[in-house]
Amino acid sequence: MKRNIIIEHLNIQPIEEQFVEFVERKGVGHPDYMADGISEEFSINLCKFYRERFKQILHHNVDKVLVVGGQANVRFGGGEVLLPIYILVSGRATTEVFVNNKQEQIPVGRLAVESAKKWIKRNFRFLDPEAHIIVDYRIGRGSLDLVANYEFRSRIKCANDTSIGVAYAPLDNLERIVYETERFINSEQLKKKLPETGEDVKVMGLRVGNEIKLIVAVAMVSRFINDVSHYLSIKEELKKEIEDYLVKKYDFPIEVMINSADRPEVNAIYLTVTGTSAEMGDDGETGRGNRSNGLITPSRPMSLEAAAGKNPVSHVGKIYNVIASIIANRIAELKGVKEAYVKIVSQIGRPIDDPYITNIQLVMEKGISSSNEIKYEIEAIVNQEFENIEKITEGILDRKFMLF
Repeated sequence: MKRNIIIEHLNIQPIEEQFVEFVERKGVGHPDYMADGISEEFSINLCKFYRERFKQILHHNVDKVLVVGGQANVRFGGGEVLLPIYILVSGRATTEVFVNNKQEQIPVGRLAVESAKKWIKRNFRFLDPEAHIIVDYRIGRGSLDLVANYEFRSRIKCANDTSIGVAYAPLDNLERIVYETERFINSEQLKKKLPETGEDVKVMGLRVGNEIKLIVAVAMVSRFINDVSHYLSIKEELKKEIEDYLVKKYDFPIEVMINSADRPEVNAIYLTVTGTSAEMGDDGETGRGNRSNGLITPSRPMSLEAAAGKNPVSHVGKIYNVIASIIANRIAELKGVKEAYVKIVSQIGRPIDDPYITNIQLVMEKGISSSNEIKYEIEAIVNQEFENIEKITEGILDRKFMLF
């Protein structure tokens, strides 16, 4: 198959040579991450149910989860949730199937509620899915044309949307630092050492020239904190832990600031009962958080498509973001390539292994220009990945790929 692959050379400064750069990551306890996580958990559980019962994954897109913040009374040494966090799981799914001329109902509502509660239980230590959460659902049937297009996939793999997948490689220093810092704060190792730190973590990285600053927000857990002085000592200890972690990996100074909005003189500090700001009115929505590389990168091209919750069989808003990342990372390993940018555009109804256009943009090392040889290598990479596109579905179900 001859695919429409356009390769071009970008005459731009590599990202690390640009004077200013911003990178953000929202951690597992952030309300937007919660919405993404629940969307994807529900999709995976739907896929498993469909396969076990009907031997195939049926049409669904449950990428519309809303997290509405509750209210809490927080105090040193404890507190309680007064108004539970409200989670609305929404989207489209196959809700009924005719088997031997008999209509069979799919328990999508039960699966939605179970998925949300299991995800919360797995990812939080102090957010109780029974006492602190209300899970509701509004799952409609997919529109007939999209469902038909999806079901036609048994003969032809058809995209069920016109969308864009975007990725780049490699990550630069600031991107790695931001990602690794959030993962470190939410690691089992740090939680054992500093249980006072909650799961709701946000890291904003800023580079101006060679100076890197991290503005970190961490929800602290009130049951472990006795007073303001104790809170401030935990902040300092966390700051030191982050700095010690980063200095072992990077040989340049990184300034770390934690909970910058604190006003301890009036007891205005980032203290929570459950470890997430969702308990106190902070809301979240699928697709408003990290992109499919786990970061928010306004200094780089990125798709605004929400990958979480979309079906992993034909929704290119999910599949193309994953495959674009695989292609970008493989291209970035080629000799002479400094940066690789991949943009893949689908066309609704078109076979998913034959995108409307695949655009590869290269930033080459100084003194090296793109050659016909590298173009042939890139075309081979693109063709190989699309010829094996079925592995993307299985990898998503096995949670092998990052989606947010």
